[in-house]
Amino acid sequence: MRLSRLIALAMLAAPTAVPAAVLTPAQAVDAQRVETPVVSSSPVTGVAESMVSLRIPLPSSVGPHPAACDRLSYLRWRDRNGPADRTKADRILIAQPGIFEGAGAFDSVARNTVAAAAKKGLHFEFWALDRRSNCLEDHTGDQAGLAAKSLHTAVDYYYRHKKINGRTFAGYQTSDQLPWVAHLGLAQTLTDEYDVMRYELPSASFRRQKVFCGGHSLGGFLTGYFAEWDFDGDPATTADAGYNQCAGYFALDSAIAASAPGLGSTIPSGILPSADSSAAWVNAELKSGRLTRIVAAPVLINPETMNLLGIAGLGARLAPTAESDLVRDTPSNPNIDATLRLLFSRDYPNFVSGRPGARDFRLTGNAVLGALLDNNSQPLAFLETSVGFVNGGTVADKTFPLPSDLVNNPSLPFLATAFGKDKQAIPVNVGSTPGTGPLYGWLTYDQIGTAADPGYRSSDGTLFTTRAKEVTDIAELARSMSEAPLDFTEWYFPTKMVTDLYLSDSAEIKKYAVHTGGIAARPVLTLRGGSGVPLSSAPTVGTLVIVSGYHHIDVLTAAATQNDGKPEPVSANLVRFATGH
Repeated sequence: MRLSRLIALAMLAAPTAVPAAVLTPAQAVDAQRVETPVVSSSPVTGVAESMVSLRIPLPSSVGPHPAACDRLSYLRWRDRNGPADRTKADRILIAQPGIFEGAGAFDSVARNTVAAAAKKGLHFEFWALDRRSNCLEDHTGDQAGLAAKSLHTAVDYYYRHKKINGRTFAGYQTSDQLPWVAHLGLAQTLTDEYDVMRYELPSASFRRQKVFCGGHSLGGFLTGYFAEWDFDGDPATTADAGYNQCAGYFALDSAIAASAPGLGSTIPSGILPSADSSAAWVNAELKSGRLTRIVAAPVLINPETMNLLGIAGLGARLAPTAESDLVRDTPSNPNIDATLRLLFSRDYPNFVSGRPGARDFRLTGNAVLGALLDNNSQPLAFLETSVGFVNGGTVADKTFPLPSDLVNNPSLPFLATAFGKDKQAIPVNVGSTPGTGPLYGWLTYDQIGTAADPGYRSSDGTLFTTRAKEVTDIAELARSMSEAPLDFTEWYFPTKMVTDLYLSDSAEIKKYAVHTGGIAARPVLTLRGGSGVPLSSAPTVGTLVIVSGYHHIDVLTAAATQNDGKPEPVSANLVRFATGH
């Protein structure tokens, strides 16, 4: 894959803004509501978790689709000592995930928020929504692997056609198999959120006074459009207006905004339509299948690699300090091989030769997960967390795909949006034959800067990381990536959602995004990581809090107690904000 394509995908995944289309909200919701408790090993006690599933059918206009996709689901966290009746909660925070992100990604911030509120005598709930297209995911292997405490169970299901309870993995679906996904854009997503809120919280005054709407990354911009949306198509009636469903808004490394800051002009040709394409033409091309209906690259960003991240989380959850055979056990195919080469190459010669390769290293379960998501090894800013550092052998500077001094060049600001700014590091010892080198392990976030930390330094003599830059517990990251029935990652992200971000001539937007004062009508809290994805072109309204040391994913995953001994600040600010309004 050309470097320009890698940059483009990262730019797509970075928070931008959102325009789109509209659909009529469901007039009647089937009463088939199912709430299933989720058993968790989280160290944050006093928080009950459940998965809620509602039958809210898609409109017939989307065409034939799986029956499972006529249901909407969300994860619900609440104070275990508080009321089970959701309508008696003191506050409810409802969150939209970012791109390639599922409801499970909110696990830590949700638990921390509910627990922080409980310490103040308040009964908060936190709901994380799963989008429609997540109904296409098959978590059979992951869930069976967790139950059996066997990573092999999951890998065998997804890669060796091993049956689980009589079920065989059907494979990853492609654009041509998903014509109905061409309809899943901004409009359907906003309508789904509105319908969930109306069904679960039928009192309009309750929603207006006690429900706070927000999201992470892309989810903040979705919320901006939600605030301006007119759901009944009649601007003269405002009871249905999005801003009247919320008491306030919150953005997590994002912004509450309904605008597109020129995303289309940054995307190289050949990946998506240019920004001067008409929305009508793009929608027709999506429906015909001439444009891909899901955002998927040949490597790195596609359903298989998104699932592989979840499997890596499972591996770290089951065997964090033992040698992992996930990389070597996963069968070779062009997608996996090229993805591993992109992520495990030290420099360009290493990338070209493929030696040493990812399968040559000995890594623990934590080291595999850290290599995929830590800010000192994962090159894409929108996938970065600060979960510690690799340990156990020689470490060198990683200059592929770009060296940090180039990324931090102020004359190339788009690189900072796409790629993380931190110095990258990579293990170098592989032994005389594959599998005979040292076993690389992982220093957790709270081991950095202690006697357990050798203090790895870059070639310029500076430390790769410090205690102040580490905020997420890798054990909690692994748990949230593998434990919940609605997963951390999103396999199938609709292209229409992306094109809705930067094509501004949508007739539906002109008709339905009409309450332009909707954002200003309610208080806004914006929480951004000090090392998060830059958002210089996105407007900021209300209160802005910069959280030092946090990367893009850290605002969701940070540990309840930080290295300075203080409570996690994102959740503390959310409680303070919601309580004060």
